[in-house]
Amino acid sequence: MNEEYDVIVLGTGLTECILSGIMSVNGKKVLHMDRNPYYGGESASITPLEDLYKRFKIPGAPPASMGRGRDWNVDLIPKFLMANGLMGLFEKRRFRKFLVYVANFDEKDPRTFEGIDPMKTAMRDVYKKFDLGQDVIDFTGHALALYRTDDYLDQPCCETINRIKLYSESLARYGKSPYLYPLYGLGELPQGFARLSAIYGGTYMLNKPIEEIIVQNGKVIGVKSEGEVARCKQLICDPSYVQDRVEKVGQVLRVICILSHPIKNTNDANSCQIIIPQNQVNRKSDIYVCMISSAHNVAAQGKYIAIVSTTVETKEPEKEIRPALELLEPIEQKFVSISDLLVPKDLGTESQIFISRAYDATTHFETTCDDIKDIYKRMTGSEFDFEEMKRKKNDIYGED
Repeated sequence: MNEEYDVIVLGTGLTECILSGIMSVNGKKVLHMDRNPYYGGESASITPLEDLYKRFKIPGAPPASMGRGRDWNVDLIPKFLMANGLMGLFEKRRFRKFLVYVANFDEKDPRTFEGIDPMKTAMRDVYKKFDLGQDVIDFTGHALALYRTDDYLDQPCCETINRIKLYSESLARYGKSPYLYPLYGLGELPQGFARLSAIYGGTYMLNKPIEEIIVQNGKVIGVKSEGEVARCKQLICDPSYVQDRVEKVGQVLRVICILSHPIKNTNDANSCQIIIPQNQVNRKSDIYVCMISSAHNVAAQGKYIAIVSTTVETKEPEKEIRPALELLEPIEQKFVSISDLLVPKDLGTESQIFISRAYDATTHFETTCDDIKDIYKRMTGSEFDFEEMKRKKNDIYGED
């Protein structure tokens, strides 16, 4: 422990593990610690099922009808997307024309613009050009382009078109869904990036109590654990390690539901994602429903896990998600949690303490990736370049 590192990382959430791997690949000497004995932090996968009952203080043991406890790997904060939408015949034709336009769009080729200036024309006017209805606009903006508000409607359309194009190209590549979900749950992802960090010399310590983050003259110089001090030049951590440096900007409601059936009207899909746009339920925030099943090795045979999440807007949070819960009935067991949405009070450039944002209600990686790229830029002064990272990896191992 009594060593000096370029970067110390506290917490093994996905954000922290990805940044740990990136910094290690970049040649930094990294020490990664977590007070917990498991990976994932607040985004961990809980197994066996008995542990989920204990975590949510549900009395008694899971009923025998739920199968073996060790067959369950329940994500506390799922992150993936597969959207379903319904529309009429004529609406489908107009939407198809819009999607063909998106597929052919190339911001470097004015011949593909069809009278639209991608840097000036608002997205609202693009929808109007293709005569798309409000329901389709809601679906496109929130389920395909992954916007959380409608502010984008009055912004230049280029970014939105490229977001939809990315979705379409991903769908074409994988067939039924443009998204991937790891077998055994998202807990596998932090471990994967932890292994990447270790390959490049990173040191990992789980079940390590953090006694103090040492700051001198306003700048971090190390971390104290079990009486020993590890020195560092920069620190990455989740909000739980620096509660005096974060502020609450809202709350997120999540309800984990165990089902014995797939969600109705999804063609008995073993996984799906439903986004209920804010306009459809007179809210300021979208409601997300994510369903996975035994097909992903996260539940017992014949069982399904559906997780509903949204940003809290009233003093009766569970009433806010009633439209989503009605889609899931009958529900065998519910696990309800409300967590604070914490964000850093400053950018960390002076203290060199870089704090991740708490996970929001979305069930896709868009905001998490934005946070990772933002922290990377503040730490290094440059934009994250994935291709450059691959080149560094190849330079060391000579891989193609």
